[in-house]
Amino acid sequence: MIESILYLLPLIGYVLLIIVPLLLVIAYLTYVERKVIAAMQLRIGPNVVGWFGLLQPFADGLKLLHKETIIPTRSNPIIFLCAPLVTFSLSLSAWAVIPFAPGVVISNINVGILYLFAISSLGVYGIIIAGWASNSKYPFLGALRSAAQMVSYEVSIGLVIIVILLSSGSMNLTDIVEAQKSMWYVVPHLPMAVIFMISALAETNRSPFDLPEAEAELVAGYNVEYSAIIFALFFLGEYGNMILMSAIGALLFLGGWLPPFHVIPFTWIPGFIWFALKVSFLLFIFLWVRATFPRFRYDQLMRLGWKVFLPFTLGWVVLTGFVMVAFNLFSGGQG
Repeated sequence: MIESILYLLPLIGYVLLIIVPLLLVIAYLTYVERKVIAAMQLRIGPNVVGWFGLLQPFADGLKLLHKETIIPTRSNPIIFLCAPLVTFSLSLSAWAVIPFAPGVVISNINVGILYLFAISSLGVYGIIIAGWASNSKYPFLGALRSAAQMVSYEVSIGLVIIVILLSSGSMNLTDIVEAQKSMWYVVPHLPMAVIFMISALAETNRSPFDLPEAEAELVAGYNVEYSAIIFALFFLGEYGNMILMSAIGALLFLGGWLPPFHVIPFTWIPGFIWFALKVSFLLFIFLWVRATFPRFRYDQLMRLGWKVFLPFTLGWVVLTGFVMVAFNLFSGGQG
């Protein structure tokens, strides 16, 4: 028993070393989002609580902790409370296979990309449970929208991942990053990178694809009956998924921790900082899109996923396979 506990202590330390900074990043992502959108719309944004408003995330969290948790009378209380826990825990569990730098990963499994795809697919269950357990029309409609939306864009993301697997020859995330030493995959697969980012917006229910939370027709969607800390878990889960999808995009297309140029001036910067800069850049795209584009109609959302992204990504998979086979034939089967 004691040996088992001693064996688990380092693993628990690694988990806390990732989760605690991640929660801080999620908290300050809300602050950065409000500041970025304010700057784009010629407003000020948070500037009262703390220096330049830097303590605003803690004030928001403290306010939510002091709010009353209201459970609707006709809801299923147990499932109602479990839904935000499912969403939040899944957004954290995916980080187990994310390599931040060479050798800096909790579990360097050989099917890391498959694990991430499975976890992202399970994320919709928390939203469906929330919509059903609330026993209300608007949350239920929001949950149905979210399920259809995530199914539609999971197909495109799956085909994008297949393209990366064909190019790297591995499902291990570390191997995928190492395969980009000579060239980041964003260069030969730029259309796939664009489709991945647009699909990530749809997967995380972010603007302009925030149809499950549309205020105009659904009040607030699947989380309209939630309040206080259980609402905060949904909130944290959404922003955690944003950071996760940005991290996956950085690993698959931007070379992870690899510098852009293998020259002396860039070698002194640690790989973790390069990875953080790339994730920050992709997160900025999330915020930029929210401040720029209007919300799609639901039929436009479905048409984009099934009539544009699906045939294009499928054709790109075939083209990539053809190029890889041709390259192997012309190189004598050595490539």
